[in-house]
Amino acid sequence: MSEPKFLTMAELEAGLDWIRNSPRTEGQVKLLVRRPSKETREVLTQARLDLAEGLMGDDWKSRGSKSMPDGSANPEMQLNVMNSRVIALLAPDETRWPLAGDQLYLDLDLSMVAAPVGTKLAIGSAVLEITAPPHLGCSKFQARFGLDALKFVNSPVGRELRLRGLNARIVRPGIVCVGDIVTKL
Repeated sequence: MSEPKFLTMAELEAGLDWIRNSPRTEGQVKLLVRRPSKETREVLTQARLDLAEGLMGDDWKSRGSKSMPDGSANPEMQLNVMNSRVIALLAPDETRWPLAGDQLYLDLDLSMVAAPVGTKLAIGSAVLEITAPPHLGCSKFQARFGLDALKFVNSPVGRELRLRGLNARIVRPGIVCVGDIVTKL
C-alpha cells in the first residue's frame, strides 16, 4: 500500500468554495464511525446514540478527557462531528476518512455562522446539540493528513468554517443510519 499524498495549502484552499457550498439547513449522514479503543475504528451502517454513554460501543466515556478536572468524559464533547466535504478533500480515498477520529461525517454546513453553539440537529430518531468546546487539529491529525492540512483546519478561516469539525452532545437518544437526513431545528 502506498503512502497517502498530502495536499498542499494551495490545493486545500482550492476546495474552500465546494466546502462553503455544503447544504445549510438539511444534509445527510455520509459516514458513522465507532472508536471502541485507542487507534481502533469501526465503520458502521447505523449507530445507537445514548444520553449517558454517547455512541454505543465508542470509548468516549471510558477514555475520559484532559479538559475535565477529574479526567472523566466531558459531556460537552460527547460526539465529534465533521463535514464530509472537508474529509473528502483531505482524503479522497474514503477508507482513510475514519482516521480523522470523528464519529459522524455529515454533508452539512457546520460553520459558526450556519450552526452556532446551541444549534440542534435532528438525525434519524436522535437529536444532537452543538456545544462550545472547539474541535481542533492536533499532532495525530497532522501525521494522518499533513502539516498543511493541520494549518488549514486550524487557520482563522478553518475555525470559522469549523473545518476540523465540532463537538456535540446528545439531547435525545436514538438510532442514526448512514444516509439519514440531518435537519437543523
